[in-house]
Amino acid sequence: MEDAVLQLKEQPFEDIGYAKVDLHRRLRQGTAEVIYGAGKTPEQIVGISDTMLKNGQNTILITRLSEESAAEVKKAHFLHYYSEARCGVIGDMPEPDGIGNIVIATGGTSDIPVAEEAAVTAEILGNKVVKLYDVGVAGLHRTLAHLDEIMSASVIIAIAGMEGALASVIGGLTDCPVIAVPTSVGYGASFGGLSALLSMLNSCASGVSVVNIDNGFGAGYLADMINHMKA
Repeated sequence: MEDAVLQLKEQPFEDIGYAKVDLHRRLRQGTAEVIYGAGKTPEQIVGISDTMLKNGQNTILITRLSEESAAEVKKAHFLHYYSEARCGVIGDMPEPDGIGNIVIATGGTSDIPVAEEAAVTAEILGNKVVKLYDVGVAGLHRTLAHLDEIMSASVIIAIAGMEGALASVIGGLTDCPVIAVPTSVGYGASFGGLSALLSMLNSCASGVSVVNIDNGFGAGYLADMINHMKA
């Protein structure tokens, strides 16, 4: 008990000069720190990873990681790189232990990179993911062909660009929470995803929440929190 109290009293982060690595995030939030790779050099990513591993974090997620940086990080750590998601994982994926399935649905094939970021995030946090890709409202029968998966999900992530209508359609079909992710996919008047964002914010379907444009990580993280809540 004395050792445990001492550990809790110690500094909750480690300052390595260019980063202050949060070592107590799992204690506070239930999930360890994630590395945002964009804007960081490979050397910085390796240094932060070294600090995490040294302090007992066995699995590390690195988001928005370029292929070039991933190649450099692989020289220091065994890294599995998910090119479509632009994510890297150091360590092993855990066994799923969530309440049920997280369904990730995209309006089109062009939305898949954002969906893959959400999927990798959800899986590394211990969730079973079911992917329904290219089921947008331009062919509504494609959505309706997956009613079993949609109606039995624990939480659904609906990812779409253009007019972003997929979230409202799915929100009207299910009794579980729906996390809408607008993407920057679309022609000029989509304004880089702003049209989809506003459509999703104005959804008439109850139970739909919205994260930022192209924020697959945020959607996957929130879906994990919902999927691990107990009544």
